[in-house]
Amino acid sequence: MAGGKTGRRKSSKERQDNSGNLSGGLKTIEKALTGIKGFDEITFGGLPRGRPTLVAGSAGSGKTMFAMEFIVHGAMDFGEPGVFVTFEENVDDLKKNFASLGYDLDKLCAEKKMSIDHVFLDRSLIHETGEYDLDALFIRLGYAIDSIGAKRVALDTIEVLFAGLSNHALLRSELVRLFRWLKDRGITAIVTGEKGERQLTRYGLEEYIADCVIFLDSRVTEQIVTRRLRIIKYRGSTHGMDEYPFLIARDGIIIFPITSIRTDYKLSREVVSSGIPQLDAMLGHKGFYRGSAILYTGTSGTGKTNFAGTYVDAACRRGERCLFIAMEETEDQIIRDLGSIGIDLGQWVKTGLLKFYISRPWLYGIEMHLVLIQDILDRFKPMNVIMDPLSDFTAIGGGKEVKSLLTRLQDMMKSRQITCVYTDLITGDINPRTSEVYISSMIDTWILLRNIEYNGERSRGLAIVKSRGMSHSNQVREFRFTNKGIDLINPYIGPSGVFMGSAKIGQEARDLAQVTNMRREIENMKAILEEKRREYNARQESMNAQLTVEESGLKKKIEQLEQDLEIMLKDREVMSRERKWDVTKGGRSDDR
Repeated sequence: MAGGKTGRRKSSKERQDNSGNLSGGLKTIEKALTGIKGFDEITFGGLPRGRPTLVAGSAGSGKTMFAMEFIVHGAMDFGEPGVFVTFEENVDDLKKNFASLGYDLDKLCAEKKMSIDHVFLDRSLIHETGEYDLDALFIRLGYAIDSIGAKRVALDTIEVLFAGLSNHALLRSELVRLFRWLKDRGITAIVTGEKGERQLTRYGLEEYIADCVIFLDSRVTEQIVTRRLRIIKYRGSTHGMDEYPFLIARDGIIIFPITSIRTDYKLSREVVSSGIPQLDAMLGHKGFYRGSAILYTGTSGTGKTNFAGTYVDAACRRGERCLFIAMEETEDQIIRDLGSIGIDLGQWVKTGLLKFYISRPWLYGIEMHLVLIQDILDRFKPMNVIMDPLSDFTAIGGGKEVKSLLTRLQDMMKSRQITCVYTDLITGDINPRTSEVYISSMIDTWILLRNIEYNGERSRGLAIVKSRGMSHSNQVREFRFTNKGIDLINPYIGPSGVFMGSAKIGQEARDLAQVTNMRREIENMKAILEEKRREYNARQESMNAQLTVEESGLKKKIEQLEQDLEIMLKDREVMSRERKWDVTKGGRSDDR
């Protein structure tokens, strides 16, 4: 720890920011943003500023597009005028080609933000007649740079400059001079080159003298074409080392930087409805968490798309944008079929809240599908995404590839707080087998739809397999499709288990009859009890009446006897006074 240094190795975030600067005062090379979607992320800031970059690739790989986007974005977005020199296409053709992407090159040239120069070299007229150098090109290029104060240059393509030359020593010398001249002028340059047969470029030297080398590839795998980009080297800077799929879309190149997917996103506690009140009631928090992943799995015909469409209808009623990605059915077919259960998705398409993206899985490779989905997410900015079904991806890739795709896709959705509803086809019908995509571990709420065969008929059943972060019902619920949507029927549970369909109706009728008979028996027994009570009360009243009569006679006798006793006592008292008896002394008198 001499000299006050801690000796700790700094993290990549501490060592370098997007512009290439190091924390602590140290600096790396400066970088120039390209404006190409995804590329600046994988290079941590763009191309090396003031240095030449080689973009190599086979015909049709996108080299000219890459170079033109670098110049156009510099002029339009970063205030850096640029010069585009073409050795093959003429200026008019270039302007027409890029007008299809929305680039108004005439306007940029008129505003002196860009200059396009076509240097025509007829290969049949090139002969080795002594000295050969690029001084004329340097003069012409230098004038174009100075005329608009250019900071960027693109040369497309370099092989034309040396067509017909067999003196490789001279060729290499001039190539070195060209790259050195660009570097000395402090110009951020792109030089495009054709792919060689046994080496990266045709002459095998450009990749060694360029400070940054980018390779574009267009390959065919199982009749599916995928464009890929790889950074071969980047002097003075770290960079992504993987192959990155890219596509040329309506507004240029789009690269999906796989390694830059965020996983530090925040989760929402807001709950949104499934569109089915009975299903909401089965979920602990009365719906799904916003930004979560919901999976409906089931065999063919269980209604997965209907459940997904019901959610879309509810989301659009909340005023939220929805993207419906369908792999099998067309937009019209989905709208028609959902109309049979009373859901009109066509109205939401007209209002702009719902957008369909229909793509057959075998049209592109797995990575290209990811790039295309990211592109449409950037354009439409939905709050909800439906993917119906996921199982179609297995037609273009193995289990690991598909799971990798869906993992990255789900991270991308969660980082944007997009609620995703997936459907997945499973096989086995009555006894379904596990999903072939193996994504259940990434899903927040998993709902299983099943065909249930009982008592000679088929019914549809629903069960919540899991719902992270909330308690939920473990009950299997029968559901039906009506002209007013999806109806979840309350389960009927008897001694023998859960009954569905006509078995439920029959069991309900039998139980109702049994209940009716028992109620009748109860009422009969109540009537008997009441009759006995009346009989008892009648006997009680009779006995009370008899008691009253006897009581009255006895009371009269008692009164008579009491009167007789009182008379007798009074008579004795009178006799004793007359006889001077002391009644208290036993009837004897003291008078002798």
